[in-house]
This record gives sequence, C-alpha cells and structure tokens, in this order.
Amino acid sequence: MPGYTHLQHAQPISFAHHLMVYYNMFQRDSERFEFNQKHTDLCPLGAAALAGTTFPIDRQLSSNLLEFKQPYTNSLDAVSDRDFILEFLSNASILMMHMSRFCEEIINCCSFEYQFITLSDTFTTGSSIMPQKKNPDMAELIRGKTGRVYGNLFGLLTVMKSLPLAYNKDLQEDKEEMFDTVETILNSLDVLAGMLSSLQVNKEKMQESTEKDFSNATELADYLAGKGLPFREAHEVVGRLVLDSIKSDKNIQDWTLEELQTYHSLIAEDIYVYLQPKTAVQRRNSLGGTGFVQVKYQIAVAKKANKDLKS
Repeated sequence: MPGYTHLQHAQPISFAHHLMVYYNMFQRDSERFEFNQKHTDLCPLGAAALAGTTFPIDRQLSSNLLEFKQPYTNSLDAVSDRDFILEFLSNASILMMHMSRFCEEIINCCSFEYQFITLSDTFTTGSSIMPQKKNPDMAELIRGKTGRVYGNLFGLLTVMKSLPLAYNKDLQEDKEEMFDTVETILNSLDVLAGMLSSLQVNKEKMQESTEKDFSNATELADYLAGKGLPFREAHEVVGRLVLDSIKSDKNIQDWTLEELQTYHSLIAEDIYVYLQPKTAVQRRNSLGGTGFVQVKYQIAVAKKANKDLKS
C-alpha cells in the first residue's frame, strides 16, 4: 500500500507495517494505565477530615486489609489528591486520540477514492435518501467521542486549578467525569475491535495504488546512490525525471531503458526490478522497517509480549 507523508504518496509499505504502528500506540497506552495504578493504589482511610486522628488506629494495617499497596503518607494529601483521576483522564485522552486517528484512516480507506478496505454492514449504516451509501458511522462516533473525553479531562483540570487545601465541595465533580470516561473508552474499544475483526482488506486495490504513482522515485535515487552517485545529485536527476513524467503523463517505469539513460548513464536494465513496489518494501529490512522480514519479526515480538502478559 502507499505510505503517506502530508497525505501524499511517499513510499510503498506493507499494510501489516501500517497496522503495527497502532499496536505500538496501544501498547504505550496500556503501559500508561498500568503506571496509573501505582498512584491509585494509595489508601486514604484514617486521614479524617484533613489532619489525621487522635484515635490509636493502625493505618498501615487497614491499608493492608483493604489490599492497598500503602497508605497516603500525608493526611492533607489524602483528602485533596485527585492526581490519580487526572492521570487516568489524561491516559484515556491519549488512548482516544489514538483510536480517533485509527478511525480517521478507516474512514478514508473505505471511501470511494481509496477503496482499500470494506467495513462490515454491522459497523456501517445507510442513508435516508441515498441508497448507495454505506457510511462508517461507528468509526465516526469513536472519533466524535474523543472530544467528550478531552472535555472530561479539561473539566477536572479546571476544577482543580485553584483549589486550596484540603477538601472543597468542588471535588465532587471528579466522579461523573471519571465514570463517563470509563464507559466511553470501554465501549469505543469494543466497537473498534469489532470493526477490525470484520473488515475486508482489498489487497489488489492497495497494490494497484502503488503502481500508478511516483512512490518509487526514492528507489531510483537510492539505486543511483548505491552506484556511487552522491545522493544530492541522484535526487536532482530523479526530480527532473518525475517532472518530465508528469508532463508526459507517464510513470517512471513506463520509460524505456534508453530514455532513462538520457537522465543518467548509471541506470541499467535492473532498474525495473528496483522500481517494483514489492521490491521497494522487501529491501527495507533495517530494524523497524517495512520489509516483510522485519514486519514478521515485529509481529512475533508483539505476540510473545501479549502471551507473556496473559500468563
């Protein structure tokens, strides 16, 4: 499929490589929520209204019995702290941002202009007046819910920004926003998982879109650089060729060898292999690259990490 920068075709990549980006995003989200538990696992019991108590209680014991990791070490902090909720809302906002980006790409990829994927009817709706429509409403709803979660975060940040110690009635505003966010992200995750597990990938359409563009221009520049031409000069050569190709309504691979050699004598018959999208993907086997071997390695590492997490 095409890899994009600035929403322009840049270089060919594999669809699996594209999907693994979101795996990495969600993995970081998971780690953030796990760290959030460290700040949630503090017991406020025994802090009383703000100053602690004169009764001979054992706060460490009550914390242990309630299965907290430890009690708050400062009674004022125990009463007034809402950082753990703010962290959760912040983490949830980042998660929703990632899901929103994913949904935006799903929406684009199932459009008539792309046709890279087809969504299941379960996650689309028709139009009230246009019978041909198949609207990606579920993806749009997740994208829209992102603003709701952002609002919950900024709402509580605003509540907390000027509160003096210790307790103030303003703090009751923390719960509705937190519970609403929990429900929103869980529902969004369920819907996104359903969309991904049921969508159809139109492989032929994806590949075709890499054969009628100039995303192989970098391959020619790398090819010339590999033969000893400074990359700056190779870049200029390919730039002229692309400009002439646009004027002539041709792709780079459509030129004859003799025509290509007028741009530089280092170009040989093997250039047509280098210009193939699949070859371009295969050759990028640096760590983290889109090469098929590297992507399979990324997937294997991810599967092992997921297996270890479950065990």
